[in-house]
Amino acid sequence: MLNDVTPKNRQLTNFVKPYEIFSTPYYKLDFSEITKTFCESRNCKADSTSSLRVCKVIIVGDVSVGKTSIVNRFCRKMFDTSYKATIGVDFEMERFSILGIPYNLQIWDTAGQERFRSIAQSYYRNSHVFIAVVIIVFDLSKPDTLLNTRKWFFDAMNTCGDMLPYVFVVGTKKDLLGGFAYKTAELNAVNVAKSLNAEYWPVSSKNGENIDLLFARIAALTFDDCIKNEKARSRPITISNDIVSFKGRKGVYNSKCVNC
Repeated sequence: MLNDVTPKNRQLTNFVKPYEIFSTPYYKLDFSEITKTFCESRNCKADSTSSLRVCKVIIVGDVSVGKTSIVNRFCRKMFDTSYKATIGVDFEMERFSILGIPYNLQIWDTAGQERFRSIAQSYYRNSHVFIAVVIIVFDLSKPDTLLNTRKWFFDAMNTCGDMLPYVFVVGTKKDLLGGFAYKTAELNAVNVAKSLNAEYWPVSSKNGENIDLLFARIAALTFDDCIKNEKARSRPITISNDIVSFKGRKGVYNSKCVNC
């Protein structure tokens, strides 16, 4: 359920940086001037439709890599050692306040079993109606799950069609590795993420490391796009120097021809 009260750690006034600058293809490090100006305006803060601004986040990956643990840690601040496989898809809605504006992450936790794969694909197909993110999860302690991120990536891209989502490759169970083993796993993960044009994050659902930052990063990136898209849709469209065809979403037509 969506909570009307936004926790302090979800109230973002500054842009959230990537885990490492070398581990992302998304080089945006601050909100655009368009977004800043729009969010400072009284009209934006009073806009009742702002609560409907949504990013759809689809979490995919092999079975047992920790997809549900990520969601539970972020949404419920809990970690459960008794693993129960997701059947089909689980859904959560989580609220942020970004530059004073309500913004929602719609999180879809999909099953990793092959027999549920077609169900996960159906959620990609409807993602064109939102700003969308695909999180591909693997287990840092199991190299084969990293190799399978390519399969999940191409599943998403083939189903999304013309819509290009943000893509994150997320390594779980960071707390299980250390020293050389972790450095090797991270190097391999960064290389795979780069080959997929995705942003890499290592996390631990057990101790919560990087979980909140990951979702805050997703919220900041997509919110900026959401506001810029909103502004673009409401901009007057000029056909020529003499004619302005329409303005805004209501499709009001205004014409002016100086030569008529």
